[in-house]
Amino acid sequence: MNFEKDFSPQGKCRVVQCQMSERSLEHRQRDIYETHKHRAYAVAYYMVGNEIEAEEVTQDTFVRAFRQAEEPDGRCVDCSLVDELRQRMPLDEQAAPAEAVPGQTLGDRNVKRTELEEALKDLPPNERIVFLLRDVEGYDADRVAALLEIPRQQVERTLFSARIRMRTALAAMNRPAAAA
Repeated sequence: MNFEKDFSPQGKCRVVQCQMSERSLEHRQRDIYETHKHRAYAVAYYMVGNEIEAEEVTQDTFVRAFRQAEEPDGRCVDCSLVDELRQRMPLDEQAAPAEAVPGQTLGDRNVKRTELEEALKDLPPNERIVFLLRDVEGYDADRVAALLEIPRQQVERTLFSARIRMRTALAAMNRPAAAA
């Protein structure tokens, strides 16, 4: 073995370059995590209703996403999140569609965030995930359909039913007392 040849300046540069690329991959992965963690946690939290379990879902989502791709994109993270949620709850079970109640309205009432969160908890899991992805996260119907692996028409029907259930639940909540 030629000691000088093995530890030549070129060899050192290669080792340093390799370490630099590993660091930059780590930084790129950290950026991916930072970019998507808040959305993944928010959806997980509203789906499971518990901070600790939402943290577990988020962690497992990123473990799954980074196993699938060295640098997963948003779609990969979303698919991993849906897969994690499917393991914990029946996202594929269809509830009977909600029917609108004639004359039921929220009127001029301002709805509080806590009331929205309570109404959201009462949605069936399949309606909750569609509502969160479509109305809260702003995904278009085609993206939601692709993520959940269901037809676009089913996304639209499920969203319609979820909105009716949300409106019904919010209208049923006690109205604030009149000011004295």
